[in-house]
Amino acid sequence: MTTAARRPLQDFRLIVTGGGTGGHTYPALTAIRTLQARLAADGRTLDVLWIGTEEGLEARVAPAEGIPFTTVATGKIRRSGNPLKMAGPANMKDMARVPLGVAQARKAISDFRPDVVLATGGYVAVPAGLAARLCRRPLVLHEQTVRLGLANRRLASSATRIAVSSESTLPLLPEAARSAAVVTGNPVRSEVLSGQAGKAVEALGLHGFDRQLPTLYVTGGAQGSQQINGVVRDLLPWLLERANVVHQCGPDNVEGLRQYAAALPAGLAGRYHLTGFVGPELPDVLALADVVVSRSGAGTLAELTALGKPAVFVPLASSAGNEQAHNARHLEESGAAVALLGEVTADTLRDAVGPLLTDPARRGVMAERARAHGRPDAADRLVDVILSAASG
Repeated sequence: MTTAARRPLQDFRLIVTGGGTGGHTYPALTAIRTLQARLAADGRTLDVLWIGTEEGLEARVAPAEGIPFTTVATGKIRRSGNPLKMAGPANMKDMARVPLGVAQARKAISDFRPDVVLATGGYVAVPAGLAARLCRRPLVLHEQTVRLGLANRRLASSATRIAVSSESTLPLLPEAARSAAVVTGNPVRSEVLSGQAGKAVEALGLHGFDRQLPTLYVTGGAQGSQQINGVVRDLLPWLLERANVVHQCGPDNVEGLRQYAAALPAGLAGRYHLTGFVGPELPDVLALADVVVSRSGAGTLAELTALGKPAVFVPLASSAGNEQAHNARHLEESGAAVALLGEVTADTLRDAVGPLLTDPARRGVMAERARAHGRPDAADRLVDVILSAASG
C-alpha cells in the first residue's frame, strides 16, 4: 500500500518554498489561504510546511500565520552584466551551499511527503525545487513578473506546471517548458479587493479633502522612496490645486516632509495627508484613490490591475533583472499605465499625472485597460493548478 493510500483522503499536504521579499512571500501566503478555504468547503484539511531562510520575510510571515516553518542552506546569486563578477568569490561561495540545501530539503520533503511542492521564487526556492524532483514530487512554479526570475529559470525543466502571471510570459519561456505553462495571474489578497472609500476617510481623518477633486495615492512601498518623495514634494502645491493627496512616505521620511507641508496654504494643506505607513486601511485607501503613483513591483501591479486603477509607475532601477521597468513598460504599451523610465523630475511627473487628474474620461479609459490585465481570481486559478498537479 502506498503512502498516499494510507493517508486520510481529506488530508492534502503542501510544501511551499520561496520568499526573501514580499513579492515572493505574499502570493504564496494567499495561495495557502485560498487552498485551505477550497479544501475546507469540501470537508478536507490542509497541512503545510514552508521551507525558507532565516533572513527572509517568510521567516516572519509563516510563523505569524501559524504555518510550520523550516530553513535550508542556500546562496544568493549577485547579478552582474559582467560574467567575471558573476563568477566572483561571493557567488562561488554561495553556490557551493546549494548542494547542502538540496540535501536538507530532500530530507524535509521525504519526511513530510507532500502532494505538491509550490515554489514562488527567490533563491531559497532552488534547493527545495531540485529536491522535489529528486523525491519525485510534483513541482508547481509560480512566476510573478513578466520574465522568469533566476530561481524559476533554474527550476523550469523540473516543473510539473509553471503558473505565470501574464500571457506575455509564454513566449519568453524555454521552449521545452511551454507545454507545462498556464496563465493564472498573480494572487491578490482578498481583502485588497473589498476596500471602501468611506472607511479610508474615517480611518485617516480625511475630512479636509475636497470630494469634488480626484484623490491621488502616492506610495514608495513600506519603507518609502526617496526618489518619489522628492519629486512629489517639489510638485506638491501644483498637485494639491488639482487633487487630494494621500502620501505614504516611509517612517523615516515623515518629519522632513511634515516640515515642508507646514508651509502650505491652509486651503491646500487640508487636502494633503502624510503618513509613514499604510497598514490595514490599505484596501480602503486604494478604493478611495482615483490615481496611484508607485513603484512597479509585481504585487503592486497585480493589485492595481485587479482593481482597475490608473497608475503612474516609477520603477525601482535596482530591482532584480530590471524587472520593475519591464513590468511598467508592459502595462504602458497597452495604455494601462504610464511608465516613467530614466530620470524622473517634478516636470516629468506633472506631465504624466496631470492629464489623469484633470480628465475623468482619460482616467476611465486607463482604468478599463488596467482592469483588462487584472486577474482578481488568480489565487483560485493557482489553486486549480496545484490540485491538478497533485492528481497527475
